[in-house]
Amino acid sequence: MPTVCVIPGEDAAAEAIDATVDVLDRCQVGISWKRCDIVTEPGATGRPVLSETVRQIIDTSDATLFGATAGPAAPALFYLRWGKETFANVRPTRWTPGLGSPLARPQGIDFVIVRENLEDAYLNLEGDLRSLAPLGLMSRTAGRAPQDLGEGAYALKAITKAGSERVVRFAFDLARRRRAEGRPGRVTASAKWNMLPKTDGLFIRTAQEVSKAYPDVEFDTLIVDDCAHRLVRDPHRFDVLVLPNLYGDILSDAAAGLTGGLGVAASGCFGRDYAYFESAHGTAPDIAGKGVVNPTATLLSAAMMLEYLALNDKAADLRRAIDQVYAEGRALTPDQGGMASTLDFCNAVVAAI
Repeated sequence: MPTVCVIPGEDAAAEAIDATVDVLDRCQVGISWKRCDIVTEPGATGRPVLSETVRQIIDTSDATLFGATAGPAAPALFYLRWGKETFANVRPTRWTPGLGSPLARPQGIDFVIVRENLEDAYLNLEGDLRSLAPLGLMSRTAGRAPQDLGEGAYALKAITKAGSERVVRFAFDLARRRRAEGRPGRVTASAKWNMLPKTDGLFIRTAQEVSKAYPDVEFDTLIVDDCAHRLVRDPHRFDVLVLPNLYGDILSDAAAGLTGGLGVAASGCFGRDYAYFESAHGTAPDIAGKGVVNPTATLLSAAMMLEYLALNDKAADLRRAIDQVYAEGRALTPDQGGMASTLDFCNAVVAAI
């Protein structure tokens, strides 16, 4: 029986986690849960750090189901991402009848964004522009030193060849699996290499090199602003879209808006030997305690987790049940135009299974 660490997070996201665990238990998927409600302890400097107990639970589990955090559970999230090196953030976007899409023709939208998860601007290295003076930097476009632009700040963006290569290979392998399931099996790599030839250029050049090892997989590249335009105008053209961290974060939220919003947006973060799964939405404090949070994103994230744990039949049953509930339209939560509670929706999913 696989063991899963459960970190509920805060506010309404924790309610979605509780509802999802309850659904999986009622459907007898066969998982041993290790729940961690308190994930931090005071560090040597007084700042909260990840509890050693929680670290051990994560390390000895097969995967983690994570809610969302506005800060209190951040040390756990940082450990799950950088500590476990979960370098590929996978964000599926699929329309099914009943989902509240703003598009006139959402039928057939079914693609995945693979976002590099550890690099880019997310190193959180920022500072005062004046501190750059000793480096003698000169802007090619502004024609002057950055510290001479005026009072301000900078952020460091870092792209590595190794980091780019592993996430691009992940995307190509995913495309092959999707093709075996009847999907196009095509990879699109996107970045802003025309303005950032050193960093984004390295990402795209690496993707082009990796593509040579996958002659059976169709491959193309798009500058990221063109990619954003096409994502809205022609989302059906995409199958697997791989991007650096920042662009992937932004465009995956935009993609969620195509099919029904963040309430239905799942994600999984994969490393070489570990993965964690979380909904793409935040903690939603405005609806906490009201019992109306849409658990779909968390349930679909759990379906990704079930596949990762080789419980493929259970994952397929869960997805089919969710599709059925949306198609029937009788137990939808307020964000999808219904009046159902979180519990009502979950009961309908269990009944469908």
